[in-house]
Amino acid sequence: MGLIVQKYGGTSVGDLDKIGNVANRIIKTYKAGNDVVVVLSAMSGVTDKLIAMAQKAAEKPDRRELDVLMATGEQTTASLMAMMLIGMGYPAVSLLGHQAEVRTDNAYGNARIVNIGTDRIHQFINGRHIVVIAGFQGAEPNGNITTLGRGGSDTSAAAIAAALQADVCEIYTDVDGIYTADPNICSQARKIEKISYEETLEMASLGAKVLQIRSVEFAKKFNVPVHVRSSFNEEEGTMVMNADAEMERLVVSGVTSDKNEARLTFKKVPDQPGVAAKIFTPLAEASIVVDMIIQTSPTDGHNDITFTVPRGDYERAMAIGEKIVADLGADSIRGKTDIAKVSVIGVGMKNHSGVAAKMFATLAAENINIRLISTSEIRISCVIDEKYAELAVRVLHSAFGLDAE
Repeated sequence: MGLIVQKYGGTSVGDLDKIGNVANRIIKTYKAGNDVVVVLSAMSGVTDKLIAMAQKAAEKPDRRELDVLMATGEQTTASLMAMMLIGMGYPAVSLLGHQAEVRTDNAYGNARIVNIGTDRIHQFINGRHIVVIAGFQGAEPNGNITTLGRGGSDTSAAAIAAALQADVCEIYTDVDGIYTADPNICSQARKIEKISYEETLEMASLGAKVLQIRSVEFAKKFNVPVHVRSSFNEEEGTMVMNADAEMERLVVSGVTSDKNEARLTFKKVPDQPGVAAKIFTPLAEASIVVDMIIQTSPTDGHNDITFTVPRGDYERAMAIGEKIVADLGADSIRGKTDIAKVSVIGVGMKNHSGVAAKMFATLAAENINIRLISTSEIRISCVIDEKYAELAVRVLHSAFGLDAE
């Protein structure tokens, strides 16, 4: 028996029948003697419909009012779930984000959680209520509703679990765990039983879509075990936790690819102090996230600077870059959007040599040219032409011994 936080995504609560199935799963956990707090997303597709309506109502919807609208999706599922549980004879209560004391900053549309008050939730838990909380939302210091950005319900669940010091945070979705690669790309991908927070963070940031990055950051910071599993079967999923001796000691634990990439190159930039700051400060001020950066060795007092940005920011980055070229007296700026980033991830890489060499040799054997390279202690990423992304995932998955037996 313990305190369990369960989060269900939009596909899991997509209609009343699915909400009923989730209610049965919640009741099973409750009847086992556990205290249960449930965090819900909006029904699948609802958030997009709300955005579309807002854009019809106003060309540029007010951000505060947009958050008020967006929060109604989760409010709907939370109230329906509580109604259904009560109708089935179990004590339940729904709470919106502000009622659950999820306190955020005032960055409407992408607010960050500052803290969570637990007194009210504990009052209901102590009365053996199933507490159903609308995910994805909170309130800023003046009491205005805020939303946490895409995937925010995962963040809500992890933060609430951390605040309540829950025994586990179960993330229910439409997949049954975290895999060594995307099964839609690599048929030999296999489910990982246990994976570290660090590896999960890298995989989430490099294209894997199972968990939202901020939720893993919360879980890691407060040491909350996260169990990723399917709401459509009873199988055990993947435990995300601190690395321990029981985990498989594979050098590489996963391979990811991300096609949401674009590359920009400043040609013949003056080789002078402060030039890099003049390039990247305007991009930062425009909230454009820069990923991989490569600078060539200077030739005749000039060098080239190449970097990647999210593909959706490519046009804005190019427009800013054209102004920077003129200000710096650089030769030109060039861009390319048909690229992808493929990465190998694993905590085992810290203590093994030759991982990069094997990755490069494997790609070379398939005549796949590497455009950019970046590394960390547990990750190596290569930018390649987009058309080779899926092939690269499959051959690297096999080369590092990850194929299912």
